[in-house]
Amino acid sequence: MKVLLVNGSPHKKGCTWTALSEVAKTLKKEGIESEIFWIGIKPLAGCTACRTCVKTGRCMFDDTVNEFLDIAKDADGYIFGSPVHYAAASGALTSFMDRVFYTDMLAGRQIFYLKPAAAVVSARRAGTTATFDQINKYFTISEMPVISSRYWNMVHGAQPADVEKDEEGLQTMRVLARNMAFFLKCKEAGLKAGVQLPVREERVFTNFIRD
Repeated sequence: MKVLLVNGSPHKKGCTWTALSEVAKTLKKEGIESEIFWIGIKPLAGCTACRTCVKTGRCMFDDTVNEFLDIAKDADGYIFGSPVHYAAASGALTSFMDRVFYTDMLAGRQIFYLKPAAAVVSARRAGTTATFDQINKYFTISEMPVISSRYWNMVHGAQPADVEKDEEGLQTMRVLARNMAFFLKCKEAGLKAGVQLPVREERVFTNFIRD
């Protein structure tokens, strides 16, 4: 089993990476493979709602979004990490997740269906819970079980060395990793035992404004 850890920070090995690395180390101890996927520093356009993905199955902007989608299908779980920028996720990660999840939905890929996910946020001081809430919304609209820890998944510090001193934050990362590993193992055991996936209904869309 494998968990993809997405680093949404412009710093490849900054505070967000430090938090995700703590998760990765614990996942390894639990027998779960992981990979940290850095979205990079090249400009990431927001979704233009062109709907090219309906026809091609890929985003029209051929960048790390398509690169991620190509490998995400083989993952069993996901953790998306972001620094706090103005009490929100980084602009790059927001554009990245908008396009990843929109492409997945319109293309009918269903990469993320019933696969567990979690958000990890990093901040010097505040804005963490707003960012945490923002990222989790992508999971709950995509039928993804959200994995929790014993506190909201956040670390604090202006530099990686600060995060390494955040004992409670790092412990939260380790608990998150163990909970993710437990869920993955339970899901695997359930499927092997013959537990069926939920019956799926055809999606219904309604508008709030009607004639």
